[in-house]
Amino acid sequence: MSNPSSSDFTHLDSSGQPAMVDVSGKGVTYRVAVAESRVFLPALVREQFKDHDIQTRKGAVFQTAIIAGIMAAKKTPDLIPLCHSLLLDGCDVQIQLEDEEAVIRCTVKTTGKTGVEMEALTGASVAALTIYDMCKAFTHDMVIRETRLISKTGGKQDYEK
Repeated sequence: MSNPSSSDFTHLDSSGQPAMVDVSGKGVTYRVAVAESRVFLPALVREQFKDHDIQTRKGAVFQTAIIAGIMAAKKTPDLIPLCHSLLLDGCDVQIQLEDEEAVIRCTVKTTGKTGVEMEALTGASVAALTIYDMCKAFTHDMVIRETRLISKTGGKQDYEK
């Protein structure tokens, strides 16, 4: 496999400088992206799990993380410099406790000229960070293990992990 050149990167212009991708010539399509983050929760944190959530003095952890994930998805272009501003048709964040992990799934939908992968990844990431923030009073031994794209549809190329 050859080394990529600057022309292979969509966020660089012909002189190698950062640039927002020009999507003016692209067609509008319905797009969906799903991302996942996993947070390892030590036993001390998992012991607090009751009625589908963890209660702390700051409030319900998973409920707060869901709201944070949705807010983050909406603010993605403010956080990732070359992302386009998108009108999101929907954002759904689900959090489940699976064994020793909180598994966060963020699904983002739009009808537009560019995809919503970064919005889904940002939503899942910020939800994971919110879980960490709200549970750190119990222990700092939590680990945000991975954040990854699960699937995307509606653009030039669909993807499924």
